[in-house]
Amino acid sequence: MHVLLIPKWYPGPRDPQLGDFIRKQALALARHTPVSVLVVQADPEASAPLTLDAAGSEGLWEVRATYRASTHALAPMRKALNLWRHMRAATRGLRMIDRDRPPVDLVLAYILVRPVLPTLLLRRRGIPFVLAEQSSAFLDGTYARTGVLHRAFVRAVARRARAFIAVSPHLGQALVRHGLCTEARVVPNTIPGLERPLPPQGPAGHFLMVADLVDRIKRVSGVLRALAKARKEEPAIQLAVIGDGPDRADLEALVRTLGLTDHVRFLGRLPNSAVLDHMAGAFAVVVNSRVETFSVVTGEALAQGRPVIATRCGGPEAFITPMNGLLIPVDDDAALADAMLQLTRQADRYRPEAIRASVNERYGADAVGRTLLRTLEQAR
Repeated sequence: MHVLLIPKWYPGPRDPQLGDFIRKQALALARHTPVSVLVVQADPEASAPLTLDAAGSEGLWEVRATYRASTHALAPMRKALNLWRHMRAATRGLRMIDRDRPPVDLVLAYILVRPVLPTLLLRRRGIPFVLAEQSSAFLDGTYARTGVLHRAFVRAVARRARAFIAVSPHLGQALVRHGLCTEARVVPNTIPGLERPLPPQGPAGHFLMVADLVDRIKRVSGVLRALAKARKEEPAIQLAVIGDGPDRADLEALVRTLGLTDHVRFLGRLPNSAVLDHMAGAFAVVVNSRVETFSVVTGEALAQGRPVIATRCGGPEAFITPMNGLLIPVDDDAALADAMLQLTRQADRYRPEAIRASVNERYGADAVGRTLLRTLEQAR
């Protein structure tokens, strides 16, 4: 079965971290069946109106259709132009796939809504499609606040899909509540790093956070306040932060205000291999989000044998047990400070071998690839 994956998010030159978890799912599926990926991406600084690039990489055939995004001052005009340019780029990319690849048997449209548009063109040719979702919009109220016409269009598209895939049971339940499906089949993300040698336990009190610096979602400020509180009892506690985003300057200012300049490091965005290297050297990882559909970071940390402190925000509950970490309420800085102290003082309880074993069988690339292929075969 030749599967064509059309994602909304996918790593690229402008953002190598965007949708990296989707690419890893595609790589997992490509272990078992031919997979092509059509990436339609906008670039306001593109040198040409439209460029097409295709290359085989790690078992995938990836076609990138890049169009020059309009920057027109009038929003309605800008959106209309970019929609037309998006569809033109998608059509050209589909022609390249038709020419260079075997006939497509099934389309996997990843993240509503834009990828559905070329998918509907293929459906007119008799090619069925499956929808897959990882967006927190269905959990944090964003989708519920969209217009009536938008929601009607999404429901109409969902009715035509052969199946709906969610990355976690929590997200799947939300899709059902929104009336998009009667059942969402769960296919988790792969957890990278399981093939790496298991590092020894890191120095107690050395915490790591990996997140986009968007504070209303990731609550980095809460981690900084909890750190300041915990350090009053355990001065060895410190924090490194991997990631970047619009709130970085404000968060760095908060570090100075809290007197944490010598105890917090902002490392910026890093490739996944470097993230795993830093996890290997840390003691534990903190996930303080308000909402997570899956939380790859939690899985990556556990794969490196690192305990995790995570909020009950949707995704981490599928991973965290008393053996490999602690769950705390959302938006509770005091609970986070207490958890940091507890983990630091009871460091010997958390054995790297047992922590890795808790994720190895279900979230390895081969297991995820088989689960996804079985789901697509049943839908076809």
